[in-house]
Amino acid sequence: MLKLGRIALCIYCGKAPGLHSMSQEMIGRILASHAAEGKQVVRLKGGDPFIFGRGGEEALVLASSGIPYEIIPGITSAVGASASSLIPLTHRGAASSFACVTGTGRDGCVSSVRWDLLAHSVDTLVIYMGISQVPQIQRELLLHGKSGHTPAALIERGTTAEERIVTGTLAELHTLAVTHHITNPALIMIGECVLVREQLLQMQRTANASMTG
Repeated sequence: MLKLGRIALCIYCGKAPGLHSMSQEMIGRILASHAAEGKQVVRLKGGDPFIFGRGGEEALVLASSGIPYEIIPGITSAVGASASSLIPLTHRGAASSFACVTGTGRDGCVSSVRWDLLAHSVDTLVIYMGISQVPQIQRELLLHGKSGHTPAALIERGTTAEERIVTGTLAELHTLAVTHHITNPALIMIGECVLVREQLLQMQRTANASMTG
């Protein structure tokens, strides 16, 4: 978005899986070219620009052109969706670590992250851009010894009015995604913390019942 006095020229450059309105290289050129003309340029992103947001790449483009810039931090979807879904990323006695990874690699296939290590090295696993790769992700984690009974959740459109949350186990993950027609944008959360959601919801139901009774 370019601010010209009270007039803003809005340039859409959003991305969806398999559907990019423009290439990352084009976005960089647009940022640099308009800034070089002395215009005030604001690059709006969802979440945090430095967590799977290509913010680092865009900052490098500006820096290489000698263009001053400021990075304003945001709240990444893992953190926002965790709070809105009542699934903590860490929880005393259940999880003291979490990891955020991408489920889709640059070639559109399953990510090349070390699933063998992730299966055992972190308590809560949050997977971005993984809905199209659910069968492969599920298979990789099970293959490397992650228990099929591990609680899991699918959070579609987290923090919005259209948010949907489906919970189950790692062994059920693909079936849940298909049965409930989960689509992007969505996160996958795997770990014991998923159980906290049901505990909180049960307490809310009990409290509501006591108030109405």
